Parts: sequence; C-alpha cells; structure tokens
Amino acid sequence: MRTATTVEASAGWPETLEFVVEAEKLGLDQCWVAEAWGSDAPTVLGFLAARTRRLRLGSGILQLGVRTPVAAAQAALTLAELSEGRFALGLGASGPQVIEGLHGVPFARPRTRMRETVEIIRSAFAGEKISFSGRAFELPLPGKARPMRLSTRPNEDIPIYLAALSPAMLELTGEIAEGWLGTSFVPERAGEAYFRHLDAGLAKSGRARSALDVCQGAEVAFAADEDELRVMVGGRKKELAFSLGGMGSAGTNFYNDAYRRQGWAEVATQVRERWQSGDRAGAAALVTDEMVLATTLIGTEDMVGERLRVWRAAGIDTVRLYPAGTTVDERLATLARALELVREVG
Repeated sequence: MRTATTVEASAGWPETLEFVVEAEKLGLDQCWVAEAWGSDAPTVLGFLAARTRRLRLGSGILQLGVRTPVAAAQAALTLAELSEGRFALGLGASGPQVIEGLHGVPFARPRTRMRETVEIIRSAFAGEKISFSGRAFELPLPGKARPMRLSTRPNEDIPIYLAALSPAMLELTGEIAEGWLGTSFVPERAGEAYFRHLDAGLAKSGRARSALDVCQGAEVAFAADEDELRVMVGGRKKELAFSLGGMGSAGTNFYNDAYRRQGWAEVATQVRERWQSGDRAGAAALVTDEMVLATTLIGTEDMVGERLRVWRAAGIDTVRLYPAGTTVDERLATLARALELVREVG
C-alpha cells in the first residue's frame, strides 16, 4: 500500500509546513490538502510544491460550486507545472451547509454537476476550445461569446480523484475518475457499502478495479495498553458524534448515511437527533467503541498492524493517515511508526 496524509493549513501554517516537509523525509508518498471552510487548497499546494521534491500533492478536495470548472482546471494545470508533474486533482461535492450556507451557491444535483465539471475540466486539460451544453453548465453562454481554450500548456496526465460516500457518487467515481478519496470506511462491510457501487461504475467505462486508486483515510494513534486505548476511544466519541450529527444540513448528512449503510442505522439516527437537539454529551455517549475502532487505525501496534492487513485485503491501494498528537513532533512520531507498519504489511 502507498501512504498519504491530509493537512489543512487553517490550524497553523508554520506547523503545517514543518509537518509536510518532515513527512516527506520519512518516506510518505502523498499529501492531500483540504480546504473545507478554512484556508483554500491551491495556495497551500503551490507553496508546498516549492518546498518538497518527491511528494505527490493533491487537492483533497476542491469543492464544487466554489469555482467554475474552468477555474478548477486552471488551478490544476498551474499546480501540475509548479510541482513538475506531482499534482492530482481531488474534487468533491461538499455539503449543503458549506456550499449554500457559506458560499451562497445552490447544492442541487451534485452528481450532475460533478459529471459535467469533470467533462469540462478534461476538455481544458486537453487544450481544446471549451464548448459545453449540459444541465448545470453552458459554455459559452448564449450571445456574442465564442468558445475559448486556455493559453496554458495542455496536460492530460493530471489524475482526477473524487471524494464520494453516496452510492450514486461512488458509481460515478468508478465510471469517470482515476481515484477515490474515501472516509468512514469499515473494511469488513466495504463490499456492500462501497465497492459494489465503484465496480458498477468501472464496468460502465469498461475498466477493472486496478484502474482506480482506492485511497482511504483514517486517524492513526497508538496505545500502550488497554487502559490507554479505552481513554483514546472515549476521547474520539464526541468527534464522531459531530460528524454524525453536526455535519451537513438538517436533511443531508453523508457521514451519517455512510454509518447507517455499514450497520449502525439506529444509533446513527439517535446520535443525530441528540446532537441537533443540543444534547452534545448525550450524542457522544451513544457512540459505541466498535464504531470508533472499526473506522479508525487506533490501537496497540499489533492491533494497528492487523487492521492494516485487513485494509489491504479489502482492496485499499493508498492508506491516508491522520496521525494523532498535540505537537508536530508527536504527530511525526506517530506517522513514523505507522509508515513502518505499512511497509511491513507490504
């Protein structure tokens, strides 16, 4: 398995830069940069391209609706040049709270917008005159404007990854993308929850599973014994309760839906109800140890090593590690131990 991580620079730019530079020295393969509702990804990626030499860099993710498809293509082409070919374009629909609440852009028809966005981006990558008529986009707009092509050098080698959790978006990922950026992953239930949808999309495009880089993320943390592990798991329950109850909008929460599809429908519903009613402690108390351990890489070294073997057997190509720690040194120490375990697993 290849190794990756995701960073988001809003937490502190000097620390983020130090972490990424040192992670490259440790042998990490990839670094994805998120933007969510914090710092933007392209600015950070441009800086990291100048400070790294080997790491593959990716946007994890650029959100649909925040930029036009051509603006996303321009950023991708620029970052590919700056990084000397080390850039991968990660795209995601995000959710209605961020897209509508923060940016004031309608969230409707995310699958259609994703398909059309990728088609327009590939046209820009190819150096073509961009002309497109779809349900979400019309280029150029009717009138006096004529189709244009970008003045940058074409580059059709930039891989496109999609962040997806819903069955429809997973199928689209298999059909049109080079990679899948996933989360909330339970390897024992991945066939039904994820891979059957990815495989359906791959079949539409006449491709095998090997054509898709399955890049799955989880927190990694090491406990010395069962007592420490119990404390660690307890400390993650409020974070998971937030994902299940606070992410998205009142009617749309892709994380909650993912946990529901993987066997926790009743508790996921209850957590969401408690969270939205304002009972955050009650929501966290409903999260079980199994829900935390099944979707993370938290445990003793032996436990984490065994979980990595399960991930590899389930079909993960790239494991995206979120190392625990309150300081850069602690996070790097956790990452170093995790990289060693991944290498042992092979």
